[in-house]
Order: sequence, then C-alpha cells, then structure tokens
Amino acid sequence: MRLKSGLWVAAYVRRCEGGGAYGAVRRRGAEDAGAIFIKINRLDGSADLYGPAPQSAFDEAQPADRAFVACLDPLPADEAAVEAFLTREIKFDPDVWIVEIEDRQGRHFLDQVVR
Repeated sequence: MRLKSGLWVAAYVRRCEGGGAYGAVRRRGAEDAGAIFIKINRLDGSADLYGPAPQSAFDEAQPADRAFVACLDPLPADEAAVEAFLTREIKFDPDVWIVEIEDRQGRHFLDQVVR
C-alpha cells in the first residue's frame, strides 16, 4: 500500500531540511493520491523538475514505492520553462502537489529517480 500524498510530502520536506536544504509546499493537492512534482530551485535562475514516473518504470518487487522522472531535458532548465510546465500541469490536473526545494547544489533527496 502506498503512503498518502500528504504524508509522503511532509516526510520528504523534513528529509530535505534535515539535509540542509530549504523545502516548502507551494501547492497542496489531493491528500490521498495527488500527483507530486518536485522543483529543485538552484537559486541561480535555473531549476530541476521531477514528476511521477510512468507505470512502466515501477519495479515489480516494490510496486508501491514512488518513482520520479525528470520532466524537462536537459536539467537544469531555465526557471521560466519549469514554471510554464507546472502551469500546464495544473490546468491538466488541479489536484497536483508542488514541492519546491532550494538547494544550490541541486540535490533532490529522492530515493528513486528513473532515467
């Protein structure tokens, strides 16, 4: 069983802050199962953006784990491009979560990023 989105986001922000980065929830989505997008603001006008990985990327041994994929190529991307992507995503699905992490080193603190 997968953790509810709200609980996962709270734990993720705490993990980032424990690692020395600043984290904030910019948009609260559906508490139970909203899609989660992670923006890594590098504080230099560029950012990385990670979103839910497609179902085909999940490991059959651990199907309940959350996996993420880079939403833009290449990373880091211009911050305006990241914001434009997020605006389109909100129009498509208003129940999304957006978490922004500020880290000059670009660390994402995610367990599973699919390439």
